[in-house]
Amino acid sequence: MTNIDDRIHAGLDADDRAFLASLDDSRGLFAQIGDTMGGPLGGWAKLVGVASVFVGLFTLFAAWKLLTVDGTRELILWAAVVVSAIVMQGFIKDWFFSRMNMLAILRELKRLQVQVAMLESGGARP
Repeated sequence: MTNIDDRIHAGLDADDRAFLASLDDSRGLFAQIGDTMGGPLGGWAKLVGVASVFVGLFTLFAAWKLLTVDGTRELILWAAVVVSAIVMQGFIKDWFFSRMNMLAILRELKRLQVQVAMLESGGARP
């Protein structure tokens, strides 16, 4: 066994094995969103979720104004606001779903780490 293998095996404890046991193969969208709301960036994820709701409501308001204004100048301005709000919403969703993807990848890496350590120690495969 190499030094790296020893460090990986020493780093695994009952919490890691419990984490592996708690993982489900098919995590739904809402479970992944809940996972994103926790952890070290959970506060930011909650803030982004609230911002997403406000940007969505603002987009609806701007679209309503776009459809009800008189005059070409106002029409162009509200159209620009609607497009900008839709782009903002896209960037917010991209950040949020990228974070969900990162957590899914980390979950799989943790699973592999536990499985390699268990195989190295001769334990049963989970």
